[in-house]
Amino acid sequence: MSASEVRPPRPASDREDDSGLLAALLDGMDAALCAFDAKGTVTHWNREAERILGWSAREAVGRKGLAGWAVRAADAREVEARLMAAMDAPGRHVYEFALLTKDGGRVLVRTQSSAVPRADGRPGGVYCAFSEVHTQIDLERSIALSEALLDDASWSVVLVDADLRPAVVNKNAARALRTGRTAALGRPLGELLDQGLEELESALQHVLAEGAPPAPTELWVSLRETGEGLRGLRGGGVGGGAGDGGAPARRCWRSGFLRLASPLAEEPVPLGVAWIFQDVTELKRHEMDGSRLRFRGNQLHRAARAAAECENPAEAATVHLDFALAGFADHALIDLVLDAPPADRPGGPGSDRVRLVRAAATPSGAPGPCPAIVAGGIPLAYTESHPALQAAERCGSVRVSATRAEEAAATGWAAARKWPDGTVHGLCTALRSRGRTLGVVTFLRASGRRPFDRADIAYAEDVSARVAAALDLAQLLG
Repeated sequence: MSASEVRPPRPASDREDDSGLLAALLDGMDAALCAFDAKGTVTHWNREAERILGWSAREAVGRKGLAGWAVRAADAREVEARLMAAMDAPGRHVYEFALLTKDGGRVLVRTQSSAVPRADGRPGGVYCAFSEVHTQIDLERSIALSEALLDDASWSVVLVDADLRPAVVNKNAARALRTGRTAALGRPLGELLDQGLEELESALQHVLAEGAPPAPTELWVSLRETGEGLRGLRGGGVGGGAGDGGAPARRCWRSGFLRLASPLAEEPVPLGVAWIFQDVTELKRHEMDGSRLRFRGNQLHRAARAAAECENPAEAATVHLDFALAGFADHALIDLVLDAPPADRPGGPGSDRVRLVRAAATPSGAPGPCPAIVAGGIPLAYTESHPALQAAERCGSVRVSATRAEEAAATGWAAARKWPDGTVHGLCTALRSRGRTLGVVTFLRASGRRPFDRADIAYAEDVSARVAAALDLAQLLG
């Protein structure tokens, strides 16, 4: 061997540093650890082992075997045989058995043992890491719960980091967000959600700063769509149905939030937020539909009682209209059918068409009651395709809404139909009584409201029947 291959002996100070480092590592472990040499003598014993069993390292190191002090004498042979068998078998071996504490108690532990090789590769002993079984089971339960939530849970789960970006998304959450489990990772929430984004981010920031709220929160959100997808989802707000222009854009997610903190830090350091939610849109829609039906039924009842006190039937008609507007529309109009010209009087083109004259209208500025009906004699300059004329000719209901492009110029769209400025949704219903069409009642909504749906048509037709009966009586009384 050449001189260059001869390694000088390490200084004693280095060996002392290594032993101190090893002792610090062993004592800092979360698991209890003991080690045996090839003859079964205890060579290492850390503080976690002392905490569980009560035996200090000075009392344990140097003992041969565990019999009589850490294991019952009757069980010692079997326990030591299992532990020392790890020297002759590769890999780790897991066992469960009872150990004795210093005060004479017994504790069930789960051990993992493995051989400790020497420098020449031969087995020189065994190390054994152990922990209390209930602690190990709690850890396994936590891991199993995490895996189940992120794979098989019926709730949607999203783990959001401290920067409010998704870090983990389970299957249901990916389906609800209409994205892949990996495609959503690291993306800002603004790329996934449109409406409701500010409320969600505010909730996440509150949880990071203050902790979890005491009860679940219901968030109304809509997914960010582009092109045809957005137009297909438009207009089906709360209460809309699949038959009213596609699937509703807004979804109600009942959400719970949990702040995630590192268990290894001395002070709780937030790692992010666990956002757990469930889609309850259909349930909320049924609840809101039920509340809306009860409210409208009460309004019809109150309107009937108020109209019964009116001496003038025409005033009773406007009373029905005033009660119907609450929570339903912004404006209402009544157009009455103008008598057709006599048969012997020549008429121009279109003289046989229905002609309407404005009879009543709610104030277009500040809200107020509908004034008394004063029928005029000048027909309204409605175009042939006007919804009111269509409703009168069909003896039914017609609903219209401005498109997105027309909403930008809503004033022109409404003015072309002789409606108040800002109107973007209209519903015209024929006033029918005794087999005749007396006119048309029109309900209008501004841009802050959703379009009229089928339930709104049914309610408008119920109101129009009452208004028509009052107007028919007014005409009979002259």
